[in-house]
This record gives sequence, C-alpha cells and structure tokens, in this order.
Amino acid sequence: MTVKADQSVRNLPGTVLSIDAMGGDMGPSPIVLGMAATATKNPHLKFIVHGPAEELNSLVRVHKILIGRCEVRHCEEKVSMLDKPSQIIRNGRSTSMWSALECVRNGEAEVCVSCGNTGALMAMSMIRLRKLPGVNRPAIAVLWPSRSKSGFNVMLDVGADIKADAKDLFQYALMGVSYARNGLEISLPRVGLLNVGTEDHKGRAELHEAHELISQYGKSGDYKFVGFIEGGDIPGDKADVIVTDGFTGNVALKTGEGTAQLIGELLLQAFRYSPLSRLTQLLAVSSLRRLRKRIDPRRVNGGVFLGLNKTVVKSHGTADETGVSAAINLAVTLANSQFSQKLAERVASVDTLTHNSENAISKAE
Repeated sequence: MTVKADQSVRNLPGTVLSIDAMGGDMGPSPIVLGMAATATKNPHLKFIVHGPAEELNSLVRVHKILIGRCEVRHCEEKVSMLDKPSQIIRNGRSTSMWSALECVRNGEAEVCVSCGNTGALMAMSMIRLRKLPGVNRPAIAVLWPSRSKSGFNVMLDVGADIKADAKDLFQYALMGVSYARNGLEISLPRVGLLNVGTEDHKGRAELHEAHELISQYGKSGDYKFVGFIEGGDIPGDKADVIVTDGFTGNVALKTGEGTAQLIGELLLQAFRYSPLSRLTQLLAVSSLRRLRKRIDPRRVNGGVFLGLNKTVVKSHGTADETGVSAAINLAVTLANSQFSQKLAERVASVDTLTHNSENAISKAE
C-alpha cells in the first residue's frame, strides 16, 4: 500500500510517532535523516512529522524508506531555544512543537519526539498532556552508560525542575523503576538516592525523608533500595536507577557529556603525538572504535519526560542523524512496551499505599 507523504498513516498497521521537525539547531534535515535510519530497522514504524510542508515533503521524497510511512503536518512557526516557556504557552499554537504534542494528546500517535527548547517542551507538555494523578513534579530521565549488565543506568531528574521534596524524590524512584523495567528489561531494579556521601548523617533533611519513603515501599514496589550513593556510583554497578533533584542531575549530566568529549579529544591528541603513537593508533583502531561508540553521548540521546499522561522523548538540540535516530529508537521501545499505561498504574498503586499509610498514622495519633 502506497501513501504519499502528506496523506494519513494512522490507518496503517504499526507504531506511529509524532516528530517535531523544527526543534533542532540544524533544522529538519538531520531529523529526517534520523527518521530514515530508524525506519530502515523498524519496518512497521510510521511518522507524523510537523513543520513547513514544502520543505519536509522535499526531504522525505529523498528517502524511499519513508515514502508511504510519513505524514506531514504543515506548521508555519517553530519554538527557538531563546523563547521563554510562558510566551510559548500563550502564543505557540501554530508551532511545530505544539502540533506534535497535540497529535499525541489526540491519540493519533503514541510518543512525541522533539529536539526543541527543553523548558518550553516541558511547560507545553504539562499543559497539553497533563500530569498523572498524584504526580507533583514531572521528571526528565536519561540513560547513563555504566558498568551494569544492561550497559546503562537510569538517572532522574536531570532538569525538569530544580526543586524536589521528599515525596517528589520518592515518585522519581517509582517512575525510574518503571522506566528501567520497560526500557531496559530489568525485572528487579536497584534504586540509589544520590547524596554527598553514603553515611546516614550526611545530606539535607528531604533526602533523609525520601530515604525512609523509598526504603519503606521497596517490597510492594518491586524494587531493591540500595540507600545513599555518591557521584562516582552514577556510571557504576551499584544502582540501576539514580534519583536526584533536577539541579544536581542536570549539572551531573552536562559534566559527564563534557568529560566524555574531553576524553575523546585527549585520546586523539595523544595518538597524534609522534610517528610511533600514530602507528599504535592504527593497530588499536578497532578497540578505539568500540570505546568511542561506548562513550558517545549521541547513542544514548533522548531524555524521557516522566509523570505525564503520555510519553515525550526530548532529544538534544544539537543532535545529528545518529542522535535523532537514538531518540526515535527509544521512543519505539517505550511505545511497544505500553510504557505510559504501566507508568500510570505504578504511580497510582503506590500512591494508594502511601495514602492508606498516612490515614493509618493519622488515626493512631
């Protein structure tokens, strides 16, 4: 069955993703390239892509793999990295970001993927998709390369909100567990609470309160709480889910990405130092490729907005074809696992437990 780029794909079998084509720093070209790369490996994947129709149709026609699997929704405006979230909420209805979220809100697509302004995307997502009942603050979760068997740890929050009280951190733990189970297929995720030390007396009051909450519901929540962890444990094998506030998480994420880039540059400089080192580089080329692939931030590109009624994947604004493809692959994994429904069930079930516990304590008093 053949469908032109501007016709509907909703009646075709398979997973449908909603793509904001205008959010990236480099325009729609790397986004369409990333779509094509992912479509090659996912024969039942369909797209509804949002942006200027003439430009997008021209890009889509270059990739035969997208013909018949891509519907274009015309949008004249885009959200820039300099736009304030409050302005976009008031005046952003004609943007590609708004259109992409509306598509998920209306049930036409299962997951929204955008490379756009993080603050605007989160604010707009909360307005259009709404928070799950019982969730105070949504969180952004990322996959961090690690020594764990899965190869990655889940870390949240990394920038949705700089504040987080004890209950917020507890909910982050629950949402992170659901992500680890459905995104990484870890049956019993280990949860660690990020602190300045592992000793019981260290850390702020809300961390100690969160420690008690997360520990209390480990058995009923089907996870193992390993207690406080330190920054050095983020890429380690001690916890599968690392819980922290958005300020700390964002600083850690940007530091990790910058360090990975620095290591790559220093290795390259070292191998170019002398004729002998250049020869060594040639002999070690396959090992270096594996290392570069392992620490390449593009290959784990894609933060997931947790705590909303629908799933949103946020890609880096500077993402190239590889990075966009990684974000889309993550969206496919979450859509196929029915992640939104399972996350809602987890938050609702434990919220009931905490509510009953609070009532019992109140009656005892």
